[in-house]
Order: sequence, then structure tokens, then C-alpha cells
Amino acid sequence: MATELARELQRIQAGPLQLVSRNPRKVNDSDTLRRADLLDAAQTHRAVAGSDIVYFTAGLPADTERWEAQFPTMLRNALDATRAAGARFAYFDNTYMYPQDHRTQTEMTPFEPVGRKGKVRARMAQLVLEEMQRGEIPVLIARAPEFYGPGRTQGFTNSLVIERMKAGKRALVPVRADRRRTLIWTPDASRALARLGTTPDAYGQTWHLPVSDAHPTYGEFVELVATVFGVSSRYTVVPRWALNAAGLINSQAREIRELLPRYAADNLFDDSKFRDRFPDFAVTSHAEGLERIRRETRD
Repeated sequence: MATELARELQRIQAGPLQLVSRNPRKVNDSDTLRRADLLDAAQTHRAVAGSDIVYFTAGLPADTERWEAQFPTMLRNALDATRAAGARFAYFDNTYMYPQDHRTQTEMTPFEPVGRKGKVRARMAQLVLEEMQRGEIPVLIARAPEFYGPGRTQGFTNSLVIERMKAGKRALVPVRADRRRTLIWTPDASRALARLGTTPDAYGQTWHLPVSDAHPTYGEFVELVATVFGVSSRYTVVPRWALNAAGLINSQAREIRELLPRYAADNLFDDSKFRDRFPDFAVTSHAEGLERIRRETRD
């Protein structure tokens, strides 16, 4: 997200960019780099000082204990530093805190987190909402569902479906192949976050980032990947019990077990608020996104 966001902010000439992380690397030639550990309040304040807009896109590995111990502190330090700088704050969020059932998700969906990671994300979102209500600085929340995308995009769909099929392997579908999914193309998420962050009247609100209006089942998505890449559409549905069992011996599988209920239900994410406010925003179709991945692989 941060990489694509930096590219988009440069493209729209949003002003000079400073990229902050423990080991920052330039995305654009003109970027300024600032090394900082967001767990350190003083380092975070120094990194944010002088900023006009702060985009929080920090991530952590899928380690529950690290999320609980570090994520809220990182966010709180960033909020405090932004307030001290008198800047605007754009918070990039996910949907872990939402109910993992068939209900269509809107910006008004109540938080009903399932599992420890969901509770961490709910706590973080609440911190941002409290800052928004305090009203001392402009704040917005931009929320996205599951990613798929080019490059090093991480997520179930990339790792279990796209990457495996590119390699000529059978796709692995978690839990159910007949449930409708909402997937967001990572460059679209970044473009939309940049659009919100540079739109003054977008602040003080929560926004669902724009997604394709197609909500294919995993079975249908596998067929589309097969068509674009010219490979077999074979797939195996991995039942929930098998994924839970894998967690007994595999730490990575163990860390994602709490997300499995959302793969047993239709996942429908409503982006109508964003589309109504920005009707000119072009959303990438799944076919277009997969074709870009195919060209990237070929090149």
C-alpha cells in the first residue's frame, strides 16, 4: 500500500513526500527518507514534524502477540505526533473488526470482531474515531476488504489462487468455493486513499474504498484466472477443519485461523459512498487486474 500510495501522490503532484519506516527506501527519485521506529514516540514526533498530511499505512507480520503489543502503540504515537504537527491524518484500515457473516458491510456496520486480531483492529479503529470526535485535527478512515494485486501483494487470493495457478499448480480455495467475495485491487486502494487524503471535505468521516462491482465466488474467480493466464481451472477446496488442523503444526496457518469464518459466508462490501462522492474514479475490473499481473509476470 505505501509503495503504490507514494507513486500515486507523486503522479498527482501532491507535494514533497517523506517516507517513514525503520528501513525506508525510495519509491520516487524525489522522495525524502526518514528512519523511525513508530514504537518510539520521540522518533515518531521528529519524523512527522512539518508534515501537512500523515498517511498511516504501517503493517506488521501476521503475529497476534506482536499485533496486540505493538500496533496500538504505533498508531497512538502517530496520532500524537500528527496532533503536535497540526497535520491531517489519513488512516488506512481493514475489515477485521466487522462481523464475519453474510451482512453487507457499510461504513455504519458495527464492530463485532472475531478473534484477537479482529479485536486489535477494532481497538485501533476506535482510537482513530476518538481522535476524529476530539476535532483537534482533521482525520479520516479509509477501509479496504481483502487485497489482490501485482508485485508483492500479500493475501489469501494472491498466495493460494493467483500465485499457484501462475506456477501451473492447482488453486487452493479456503473453506467454500460458492460464496461471493469482495476483492480490492491494491493500486485502486492506493489511488483512492490519495484522493481522499487530498480532498479536504473527506475528513471527519469513514470511507469504504472502491471495489469492482463484480463479486465473484472463488470458483468463478479461479475460472477467470485460468482464462487470463491460459492455465487449468482446477482447484481444491480446503475445508475449515483442515486449515485448523494445519495450525497445530504451522505458525502461519495458526495465525490466520480466526479469519476463516469470513470464507464460509458471502462477503459483500458496499463502496457506494465513495462512488457517489467521486463518480469519475475508474475502478479496475478483475479481468483488467489479472491481465496486468499476467503482463508483469511475462515481463
